[in-house]
Amino acid sequence: MNPGNTLETTRTLVSFATVSRDSNLPLIEFVENLLDDHGVASTRVVSEDGAKANLVATIGPEEAGGVILSGHTDVVPVDGQSWSGDPFRPWVADDRLYGRGTCDMKAFIGAALAALPRMKNLARPVHLALSYDEEVGCRGAPAMIEHIASTLPPCRAVIVGEPTSMHGVSAHKGIVALRTRVTGLEAHSSQTHRGVSAVMTAARLVSWLDAMAGRLARDATGQAGFEPPYTTVHVGVIRGGTAINIISRDCEFIWDIRNLPSDDAGALVADFERYCRDEVLPHMRRRHAGASIVTETLAHAPGFEVAADSPAVELVQRLTGIGGTDKVSYAAEAGLFQAAGLPAVICGPGSIDQAHQADEYIALDQVGAVDAMIERLLAEQSLPAG
Repeated sequence: MNPGNTLETTRTLVSFATVSRDSNLPLIEFVENLLDDHGVASTRVVSEDGAKANLVATIGPEEAGGVILSGHTDVVPVDGQSWSGDPFRPWVADDRLYGRGTCDMKAFIGAALAALPRMKNLARPVHLALSYDEEVGCRGAPAMIEHIASTLPPCRAVIVGEPTSMHGVSAHKGIVALRTRVTGLEAHSSQTHRGVSAVMTAARLVSWLDAMAGRLARDATGQAGFEPPYTTVHVGVIRGGTAINIISRDCEFIWDIRNLPSDDAGALVADFERYCRDEVLPHMRRRHAGASIVTETLAHAPGFEVAADSPAVELVQRLTGIGGTDKVSYAAEAGLFQAAGLPAVICGPGSIDQAHQADEYIALDQVGAVDAMIERLLAEQSLPAG
């Protein structure tokens, strides 16, 4: 076990400012070169515009029974946050490593890469799966997972290294992110009978979504382990209008549904679109035939849930020595792996309480804990199957 090496590898990964809006290719090239130094081939799964890439690599024999260590390379922005230092020049203080992505989730990737020198005699493989754009709706992972499912031998587990304080997580909520655009008709604000206000229509739609959110909370039977224990609906951004004395022609809002694994987010979106089509649009078009309401899906990741005694969960419990399982309300890539028939579990160093914050950090004892987990995994993968 060499936590110092993990620490330095993590610091290097954090130094790449892989905010989701920017390219992650410099980091991917660094990892490719590191793998190449250890004689490990890797494959890029590139985004449609070529600006970003997933990376998949296999260490050990091309045999069944491998374990995939999966992590996302992108991080959330630091805009508007007050940091004690440069978030992309990580520093150690008070037994913590500070920097954007230390917790979410480059320490997990750093631990996997730091273990490369000790992966020489594996009987069963360890696979690395590094994705892009997880933070903006798990956009990169689907193509990567399709590649994995079609090219790798059957795997016994996928460990998604989101920050869980090294506890096994057996369920997460799904997410659908949407943009609704309202188009009305401009007129002088003194002539409200002649225009169709996009802003006021959007406000009506947001109010309807708020009522849906309230109904979901009120009627929920609750699902133990999730906080909150029901599906949520939230509008995060709204933009529209030109001036106070102009009836607005355009307005848009961005919203999301974070659904329990047992709930159908698509049915909720269909209810909203039915309300727009049947109740709101007819009123708008009585004044202006060109009025419209268009909703598009920006991102979608399914919920995830496995039995607490699934082989993947039992694997991380054995590797960490921590029993029990948790459920989390954030979305992750485990649901996508599960949908592709790959047995998944979430387990990684650091706490989600530190993710996305100014002065994000990971405690150094968590770095040691993930090193210990990977060492035990290598010991298992060095033994023949059975």
